[in-house]
Amino acid sequence: MLYGRPAPRRVRSLRVKILATAMLTKILLHGARLGPSTPPQDVVVDAGRVAAVGTIDPWSGFEDVVTVSGRLVLPGLWDHHVHFDQWARVSKRIDLSRVDSAAAAARVVADHIAGSERGAATPIVGYGFRDALWPDAPHRDVLDEAVADVPAVLLSADLHSAWLNTPALQRFGEPQHPTGLLREAQAMRVIREVAMVSEDVGDTWAADAARAAAARGVVGIVDMERPWPLAAWRRRMAAGNRSLRVVSSVWPECLEQLVAQGLGSDEIIEATGGLLTVGPLKAIIDGSLNTRTAYCRDPYPGGAASGDGFGLLLLPPSDLRQLMQRATDAGLACAIHAIGDHANAVALEAFSRTGAHGSIEHAQLLDDADVRRFAEMSVVASVQPEHAMDDRDVADRYWAGRTSRAFVLRALLDAGAVLTLGSDAPVAPLDPWVTIAAATHRARDGRDRWHPEQEITVREALAASTPLGRRAPTIRVGDVADLIVLDGDPFTATPDGLRHMPVAATMLAGRWTHRTEL
Repeated sequence: MLYGRPAPRRVRSLRVKILATAMLTKILLHGARLGPSTPPQDVVVDAGRVAAVGTIDPWSGFEDVVTVSGRLVLPGLWDHHVHFDQWARVSKRIDLSRVDSAAAAARVVADHIAGSERGAATPIVGYGFRDALWPDAPHRDVLDEAVADVPAVLLSADLHSAWLNTPALQRFGEPQHPTGLLREAQAMRVIREVAMVSEDVGDTWAADAARAAAARGVVGIVDMERPWPLAAWRRRMAAGNRSLRVVSSVWPECLEQLVAQGLGSDEIIEATGGLLTVGPLKAIIDGSLNTRTAYCRDPYPGGAASGDGFGLLLLPPSDLRQLMQRATDAGLACAIHAIGDHANAVALEAFSRTGAHGSIEHAQLLDDADVRRFAEMSVVASVQPEHAMDDRDVADRYWAGRTSRAFVLRALLDAGAVLTLGSDAPVAPLDPWVTIAAATHRARDGRDRWHPEQEITVREALAASTPLGRRAPTIRVGDVADLIVLDGDPFTATPDGLRHMPVAATMLAGRWTHRTEL
């Protein structure tokens, strides 16, 4: 099971609870390699499951015979941490990912306005800035000089801060804010409001994003969208958006609503073909590194962005334990956002004292003793490796002397912890191959590898990108037929080749969700 009630033994085999969509199609995949250096075999898919593996003769009785010509066929991939609606909206926003100063960001927004037609009341929304290393600070005055009459809301890449000009501050109820740079709760309220669109528009964008994910080999996601994306996915699946399995988290503000409906983690929602499942309670207890609000044991050089210099603990330990106990009593797992080393220690202690089960999301900076506690307590480490590539320079500055304890994938696996990988999209792309490349080769853009001692193998990264409980990326008879067919070999690919791994086809419960010419 993925997020449901714990099994009685101490070290649990956590598995996603999957039902195959009822399928009548019987498919033969002929000439498939199921691993590195393995001879071609045939794979039979029947009623949405893997029915046989071997040399299949005769070929009669199949509705579809696909000759894959020695391509690798592997289990489909999961992204274990996605903010799906935010990801679906990224392409509709001004791209600020490459700006290197506040002044440059303001110029990009001004140029966009000059080249577009837009009503004065409609906010301009940009996304993707990272200000931790900028030579100048984001400030309302800087944006006002570039954009005086139109509300402008610029969202940081980590979605923990929002930079507003004066018209936007007035519109979103913060007219007296001194700098216009909102952080944490204030920022997240604005982020949710600017993301609001009609259901029809949002569902169209979500369908496009789901198809794009399937084209990269994704068969399932854990959706961390706030406050509770279950109803949206039920509606979308009823309308035909069935490209992905979705595990839907719930945030504290909707917890009692979920409890009142009698829903628990791992419960499959009716009329979705087994594709929609109730997930964990999601709670945030600290901020982020780029925003300098991750809660750490050591102070940030020059002081943290807010708080006492150590970052922010957004949820007191007693409140966290009470929340987790409530979730546990209701049959829910817990997914606790913790980035700083002190925040991770607080989260692990809460798991220990409440008997809750589930995951720590991000687990970016860890004490050595806490690495072992993940394994001892069977708490899943849900990590986003591409963040290490985005944050390496910020970490070297603000976590100086501690980066050997950052993104410690190798140490977690060696300690016996269960590791899952994801993107945190839109913070990083919803593309498992980007994630796998960052986990196995900690470098990008021609730079030297950053703490290569924490790299893991391709096989380990693939396993961590499939449902919990699968310790190797292999196909077994009886499995649900969530499969991918690759036009490349990840076991021999270069790091750049991994990032751009060509996916020939993706199958979900025996149904093609993406297919090129095979």
